[in-house]
Amino acid sequence: MSPNGGVTKLSDTFGALTFTGEVMRRHLPEDAYEKLVHTMQRGLPLDPAVAGMVAAAMKSWALEHGCTHYTHWFQPLTGHTAEKHDAFLSPNGVGGAIEAFSAPQLIQGEPDASSFPSGGIRETFEARGYTAWDATSPAFIFKTPDSATLCIPTAFVSWTGEALDKKTPLLRSIQAVSDQALRILRIFGTHKGVSRVITTIGSEQEYFLVDRSFHDRREDLRLCGRTLIGAPAPKGHQLDDHYFGAIPERVMAFMTEVERHLYELGVPVKTRHNEVAPNQYEFAPIFESANVASDHQMLMMQMLRTVAERHGFVCLLHEKPFAGINGSGKHNNWSISTDTGVNLLDPHVETHTHMQFLVFLLACVRAVDLHADLLRASVASAANDHRLGANEAPPAIMSIYLGDMLSDILAQLAQGGAHSTKKGGSLDLGARTLPQIPRHSGDRNRTSPFAFTGNKFEFRAVGSSQAIAWANTVLNTIIAESLDFMATELQTRAGKNPAPAKLETAVKALLKEVVKKHRRVIFDGDNYSEAWHKEAERRGLPNLKTTVDALPALATKKAQELFQRYNVLNKRELQARVDVNFERYNRTVAIEARTLVSMLKREVQPAALRFQTELAHAVASSESAGVKCPDTKAQLVRIVGLLAELSAAIVAVEKAEALRLPDHVTRAHHTRDKLLPAMAEARRISDTLEQSVPDDVWPLPRYSEMLFVK
Repeated sequence: MSPNGGVTKLSDTFGALTFTGEVMRRHLPEDAYEKLVHTMQRGLPLDPAVAGMVAAAMKSWALEHGCTHYTHWFQPLTGHTAEKHDAFLSPNGVGGAIEAFSAPQLIQGEPDASSFPSGGIRETFEARGYTAWDATSPAFIFKTPDSATLCIPTAFVSWTGEALDKKTPLLRSIQAVSDQALRILRIFGTHKGVSRVITTIGSEQEYFLVDRSFHDRREDLRLCGRTLIGAPAPKGHQLDDHYFGAIPERVMAFMTEVERHLYELGVPVKTRHNEVAPNQYEFAPIFESANVASDHQMLMMQMLRTVAERHGFVCLLHEKPFAGINGSGKHNNWSISTDTGVNLLDPHVETHTHMQFLVFLLACVRAVDLHADLLRASVASAANDHRLGANEAPPAIMSIYLGDMLSDILAQLAQGGAHSTKKGGSLDLGARTLPQIPRHSGDRNRTSPFAFTGNKFEFRAVGSSQAIAWANTVLNTIIAESLDFMATELQTRAGKNPAPAKLETAVKALLKEVVKKHRRVIFDGDNYSEAWHKEAERRGLPNLKTTVDALPALATKKAQELFQRYNVLNKRELQARVDVNFERYNRTVAIEARTLVSMLKREVQPAALRFQTELAHAVASSESAGVKCPDTKAQLVRIVGLLAELSAAIVAVEKAEALRLPDHVTRAHHTRDKLLPAMAEARRISDTLEQSVPDDVWPLPRYSEMLFVK
């Protein structure tokens, strides 16, 4: 709010704590400003002579905002961000200190590389790693009530130069897409004024809020981010009454503060609303370049968690914090544009005549069909395994939804050529007080993992806790390969500078071939249906249901050659990510198993035993008074039996978790096939007990409290 009580202008707030736009112009000499903008907008190397001026300007700006420290902010393979803070102080040689921040300090840092996941690239005794300034993503100031820190987005690499992070491969994949997309534009003669092509992302973020008091009383939420036990509440989201409902006042206060902080950091959050499940919500930003959008996604998750605490909430970003309740995803909206602002996935009005669009569209179709296994592997995690397959999360079968208009055009292309474009028309709502509204030429499909939604693809399989950088690295790489194929084929068939008629003939022939070969991946129906699963199997589409099924796709020779060909990841860098993901899967489930055993032994068993004792006393008292109580006696027998089952189930979980196996792949198979089923059985028994044990004895907050107390 402004001092006079009015609403502060967004222009006064947006990006106020990012080193971009007017902030850069105010603090930099004009020539340095222009060179830095040139670097940020075109992705070209920064003139080394400018780095010193940028460092001085950043320091001046940071000190104005009360910063005492700076940090190289990076994204290691943990899935989170990392930072090491250094003060703006250097010894002056006479017993004092001066505020200093030089070009070398801006450009390069040296955090410890041995304590982050590396998949064997760095051993414990090999500690050296480097952070390198990413000038294409704006530096920002992160404030807390007691401090302010200048954060400089950076890549993170080993002493050997190999990528240890999620940003470096993403930047390489963006370059790969640009290189191949520019070839397509040159073939069509639409490259004038275009220096590069960028992938753009608008990534929605779903999350749950629970009251802090409930969270702190549950060991599973504290340690694992999800409930490992918990019987369903009588009401969940059966009535669909939470979705898009009125936002509760306390939640609105939280959302408003999150938005304010995100605006200050230049994160263009646009939409907020209630999601499907009770106490589930969503934020959605507008589109940005993929690299900046990826950084902003990490900031959004950090801000959600931080601000939630100030409002007495805990923000749960886990993909499935509550069993039987809608899970949370990212909904990664992806598109591709020129740096002059032309969306290359915009179909225009007469789509069937827009040959360049159809080339880019079918390159995407081909990529998903050829590399569905890699796309599935890009979102594989123990958490996402719980979510994929229902409740607005797509199944593990990677398919594409195109909608009526595009599917019709592709059917025409398969027959030899497209001659018409379906129009959406308008809708007459039947009341004179209501306007006629335009109708899109195609519907939307909420069950498709990769859906075309007007001028972009929505990759709905990304999990809510996942960094989007890795999924988009894989997506960009497979798209680059398909664009390469399309460009090479067109150049071979039409020549370097083809006449329009010859180019049109070559394009139509290529599109027809691609449609016929790869349309098996297109499906516009219900992706949840059993009929589709059978049909997908008939079509030969992979159905990699679990992380253990999916990750081996990244270790194949095909994958290694693909990522190496486009300089995204070398063989060792790719294998490192396979190893890290398997290791993370095993460790995540192992932590959950130990937490589950702890809760069952220390909370569930004692509570059930107390209830058993109460029942036994009730039966004994009644019978000693000559009163028969068959129902209470039957309940006692049932509780005794469940407790015996629970003891056996705990032993089974402990035994499965304790088994030591020689490698992480074997361990992962054991985890999926033995440990997870043992945990599920223990949970089933505990949840059955929960439904019988009274509130004054049961020690844990129930679903009916956590999901419905705002």
